[in-house]
Amino acid sequence: MTVDLETVAGARQILMVVLPVRLLRTPDWPEGPFPFELGSRRTDAATRATYFAPASARVLYGSPGRSCRWYRAMSLVHDGLHLQGMELLRTATGRSHGHALAVLHFAVDGPLLPVLRAIGHRPDAGPDPLTGPFAPQELFGQVAEARNGTDASAIAHPYTIALLTPEARHTPALRPEPTAALPATADHWLWQLASRSTPRDFPLAPETAAEEFDQAVRISADWSALVLRHSAAFLGHRADAGEGDFYEFAALHARTVYLDALLLGTLQRDHIDRLTDELSGVFDGPHLSAQVGSLERNIAFFRSTYWRQHLTAHGPANVLLLAFQDQYRLPERFAEILAEAADYSRLVQNLESQQISGALGVLTILGLPLGTALSVLQVLGDQSTAHLLVALGLSIAATAAALTTRYGRLVISSLRGGAGPEPPA
Repeated sequence: MTVDLETVAGARQILMVVLPVRLLRTPDWPEGPFPFELGSRRTDAATRATYFAPASARVLYGSPGRSCRWYRAMSLVHDGLHLQGMELLRTATGRSHGHALAVLHFAVDGPLLPVLRAIGHRPDAGPDPLTGPFAPQELFGQVAEARNGTDASAIAHPYTIALLTPEARHTPALRPEPTAALPATADHWLWQLASRSTPRDFPLAPETAAEEFDQAVRISADWSALVLRHSAAFLGHRADAGEGDFYEFAALHARTVYLDALLLGTLQRDHIDRLTDELSGVFDGPHLSAQVGSLERNIAFFRSTYWRQHLTAHGPANVLLLAFQDQYRLPERFAEILAEAADYSRLVQNLESQQISGALGVLTILGLPLGTALSVLQVLGDQSTAHLLVALGLSIAATAAALTTRYGRLVISSLRGGAGPEPPA
């Protein structure tokens, strides 16, 4: 039985393409996420916010007076793809005020896997669908532009999120019975969709295939998901009955709540990349304490604003977010950032303590000879200006001599932030 998806078109096929862009101006589009509708249900910002913790909802949907997301409904058909709408999510940081993520919502008429392979630029794949009328410069005009490959971004190609529901003839993806285990071919299909590859592009090693398939998220008996570094996919496991079927609701969730969980993971990854870059440049500037202070503020902002591992009471969305984080080792990387920043903070504190000690040492070296000379003159009752000048000169000479000693050099070095001379062997 073949598991090759190149010629398979599902009963229901949707595709979301996420790509990094730079905002050229604030969009004049309607505010909020794309409000998909199903019956009387409208998935606007107010509805979606009920699935998320308040901090996560503010990141994804903005807050009153602070818009961060806009959408534009449209209908554009070209080469088997139907573009139904677009979204822009501002992801600005201190160093990148215009950064944003764009989401393109497609319905796919023909086989889905060739479209995914073309977006992933697989060998022998067809032309990239994101050209011609679907090119970013054509879609966004003067609102945004695609970020080029030299920009700081963890994705070389757009991130894709695909959903395919099978028909009755697509037995490799179907459960034989509602309570029966999935055939092995179902996970092969899911892997191909999520990896945007065929067995020719990326043949899984038999020794590791089971481990790769274990990453699949079983949302319910009806469908599964798999999240990888550059793409994610949802696959149905029973025949799609068409209009009125549960898969209408599944597609709605994939386009909204589950998309937003993966967008939050993307934001976390990009910010951790920027924090890592900032860590590597701590010693580049002349003022270490200012650099470390700025780094600590940025870490605190990221931690309070973006860093969520449990973003909602909705179980599958949490699992998808954790799966995305695991692909990029985000918890481990953030723990390393915290540890390294703590080391730098201790270094700055030690340097400041040395400088304070050095300043006190300089005051001691300067003040002791002068204070001694003035005290002697006062005890003797000497009011002579000449004697006062002689005493002042002798105290300066004594101070200069003291500064040439090892202790004096250590004080000067500490005041300048150095480590001081090495102790004698």
